[in-house]
Amino acid sequence: MNEKTIKKLIKLVEDSEIDQLEVSNWGRKVKITRRLPASSNGHGEHHFAMPATPVVAPPPPAPAPQPTSALEPAASDADKDYVEIKSPMVGTFYSAPAPDASPYVKVGERISVGQVVCIVEAMKLMNEIESEVTGKIAKVMVNNAQPVEFGQVLFLIDPKG
Repeated sequence: MNEKTIKKLIKLVEDSEIDQLEVSNWGRKVKITRRLPASSNGHGEHHFAMPATPVVAPPPPAPAPQPTSALEPAASDADKDYVEIKSPMVGTFYSAPAPDASPYVKVGERISVGQVVCIVEAMKLMNEIESEVTGKIAKVMVNNAQPVEFGQVLFLIDPKG
């Protein structure tokens, strides 16, 4: 928050009958509190507090990794023939547009260039990730709602499939 906005909030508290105002914006929190201690001159004082560091809510816990099935192929030399779709940013991987919706893509499904394959949420923005290759989904490398890093492999695509 900029200084102008904070001054407006202070003015709002001064001009109203409220004793406290707390505002959160982009992970930063400002709390303005009016204190009216008893003083010898009979005038109340205003106390305005702002945390020195932004207050950021902790990220939700990562889901437990799912056990791999005996039917899933193990990483092998054949994996090097696959084309990787990597995360273009740090964020949270979502395989579907909503929790109750079907995933964008499934293993074995054919995809084409420009097709949305997943979402990576970064700073509360949902970023659709599109395929840059045509082929068949060979592997999904991350679990739904799992945090991902920049450049982390999300999918392996068989361009011959």
